[in-house]
Amino acid sequence: MMVLTLAARELRSLFLSPLGWVILAVVSGLCAYFFLLYVDLYLQLQPKLAGLASAPGITGIIVAPLFGTAATVLLLVTPLLTMRLVSEERRSQTLSLLLSAPISMTEIILGKFLGVLTFVLLMLAIVAVMPLTLYAGGELDLGLWASGLLGLALLLASFCSIGLYISTLTSQPVVAAVASFGLLLLLWVLNMAGSSGAEGGGALAYLSLLSHYQRLLKGIFSSSDVVYYLLLIVTSLVFSVRRLDADRLRH
Repeated sequence: MMVLTLAARELRSLFLSPLGWVILAVVSGLCAYFFLLYVDLYLQLQPKLAGLASAPGITGIIVAPLFGTAATVLLLVTPLLTMRLVSEERRSQTLSLLLSAPISMTEIILGKFLGVLTFVLLMLAIVAVMPLTLYAGGELDLGLWASGLLGLALLLASFCSIGLYISTLTSQPVVAAVASFGLLLLLWVLNMAGSSGAEGGGALAYLSLLSHYQRLLKGIFSSSDVVYYLLLIVTSLVFSVRRLDADRLRH
């Protein structure tokens, strides 16, 4: 119950913050702009696609690129949402009060994680609804849409968990934002090293956030991709709990 209370507190603080509304507006506006661009591209390609036997459909030309663009945009803005989760508590010296409350470190971390994740999933819901409007003029591959949506949800949950862990390491929100973005970008571009054919490239490709997401984006569902994201999320949350436990012992 305390987890939900903390989650509601974090979610409310995001909606009370101008930064939260600005991020919500910017992400929605950018994704809507790119959605219209991909629709226009499809309309331009449609006469050429009509003569192809196995031409890609609406989902392949519009929905998959939209979800890919949304992932990139949210990679940039998620650290701005997670940077203050714990670092702000430490900077304002309210962390000691939170640690002394009759609540476990696991509940604190889960509450903060669920709060910011709910906000991020609201942005995801806005992006997910855009392709459904295509039903007015054509058919949509719901399987491919659902697979891409699942991949994007798991990706965003990973962003939030990593950003939360980085936020537990510092008392400066700006430092937490920069460090979170740097780590997420590193995990993102590991896919390039994995595809270069270098020694150990397979392991680097497996560690890449992008390689697992791309398969789901193509409609290729594999339990190993889902397990990868779940392990990453759980590991980040466990590290966050251990970090708060260390802080409590010092107090």
